[in-house]
Amino acid sequence: MIGSAGAFAAAALIAGAVAAPSATADARHHGSSTQDREAKGAAIAAAKAAKKGIDWKDCPADWALDKPIQCGWVTVPLDYAKPYGKQIKLAVDRAVSTGTKSERQGSLVYNPGGPGGSGLRFPTRVTTKNPLWTKTSKAYDFVGFDPRGVGHSAPISCIDPQEFVKAPKADPVPDTEADKLAQRKLAKEYADGCAERSGDMLPQMTTPNTARDLDVIRAGLGEKKINYLGVSYGTYLGAVYGTLFPGHVRRMIVDSVVNPAKDNIWYQANLNQDIAFQGRWNDWQDWVAKNDATFHLGTTRAAVQKQWETLRAAAKKNPIGGVVGPAELIAFFQSAPYYDSSWVPVAQVWSKYVGGDTQALVDAAAPDMSDTAGNIASENSNAVYTAVECADAKWPTSWKKWDRDNTELNKKYPFMTWANAWMNLPCATWPTKQQTPIEVKTGKGLPSVLIVQSTRDAATPYEGAVELHKRFKGSRLITEKDAGSHGVTGLVNPCINDRVDTYLLTGRTDRKDVTCTPHATPKP
Repeated sequence: MIGSAGAFAAAALIAGAVAAPSATADARHHGSSTQDREAKGAAIAAAKAAKKGIDWKDCPADWALDKPIQCGWVTVPLDYAKPYGKQIKLAVDRAVSTGTKSERQGSLVYNPGGPGGSGLRFPTRVTTKNPLWTKTSKAYDFVGFDPRGVGHSAPISCIDPQEFVKAPKADPVPDTEADKLAQRKLAKEYADGCAERSGDMLPQMTTPNTARDLDVIRAGLGEKKINYLGVSYGTYLGAVYGTLFPGHVRRMIVDSVVNPAKDNIWYQANLNQDIAFQGRWNDWQDWVAKNDATFHLGTTRAAVQKQWETLRAAAKKNPIGGVVGPAELIAFFQSAPYYDSSWVPVAQVWSKYVGGDTQALVDAAAPDMSDTAGNIASENSNAVYTAVECADAKWPTSWKKWDRDNTELNKKYPFMTWANAWMNLPCATWPTKQQTPIEVKTGKGLPSVLIVQSTRDAATPYEGAVELHKRFKGSRLITEKDAGSHGVTGLVNPCINDRVDTYLLTGRTDRKDVTCTPHATPKP
């Protein structure tokens, strides 16, 4: 459950001439002949893309990306071990740099996370004149893309989208063994649905393949080296790219970092997340209590928690508006521990409910069955999330292990634990081959990578940044202390913003790691 809050909330189970890269760029780190073939395949695909370039045009009307943003396509092999086999097309877009020719430093490519998030909105940071990005947009073309399987890039699906969003769903917290059995059945059906609807794509929906895609995009853009900004799961994509193609990185910023240790990907990562989510949920409850004069939800964390339990029990007994049960409540409320920008809106909706206005909660937490495009996007996002995490690594197949680990965690960290478990359980019965994660490490030519992380992050706990910092020699870590919003580079905090600008514009980092005070707490 790494993704952007949107992706997760929607899940409702509870986001010039180019030197052809040397074939050894990603082979060197791996012994197996498949990986050698994939490395060669990536070099072949990149050479083809460099020759062809990208045919930029106005974006299709229904993509909602207005001029001057331009769109195009990059062709990649579905399976890099078979570079001349089946090809898929990846959607890319850009806003060209706003500065002079002499100010331009190349393309800045972005991934927002997920797995399953689309990066196509990234160039709008230029067109909307987002003040945090005006300096860097003079130097860089802002480039977004839909990763394989996402959105416009050979999208995958696991279940009928309208069925996927339908509410109310069963309470994720099981009362009986029968409840657990029902959830296990749903997870198995979901995994089987993925195979049925998207079978040929599933074995190839891996982070290393997306990293190879990123290198083909680099070549298509006419860049010898990539400038990359990855947030959340996008940090793991960056870590894998930096390991496979260290000599193709010019500058790289990773923000809110997935712990790249092999034994963390992905089962353990999700368990660690449950603990971090509880911590950030508590932070938010403290803030709600402090602002009781505005929200009237209780003057202490315990009182706010009691109010939450009351709401949950009411929704379980009788779904609010017939559609909002405990699963829908968790999907809506979890955006508060994810993002500080959700603190006020979530508290306001809850406050209205307690004051007698149930409609606000129904509008916020129930699916909109008439929004078929939105529902297709939500289902696709969840399908990619599942497919990538299930394909990247081997998951426990023993239900006893899942049951034991989640029952134990739920005692102390009840907010997200079971909802997250059911979201990931399809990986226990995944119908296609599961890979071994790559050993993330420094390779020849990797520049200093800038790592940005808040200490109270729920989705990607702080240890992830520390671990990547150890593995990427010469990297610099900026820590935002006592803050916990997910995705730090998009928030106003001059201590961070100025360093991000300096790094992207000059390549310079501080001589040692930096600790910043937190960004401003939301005001009710």
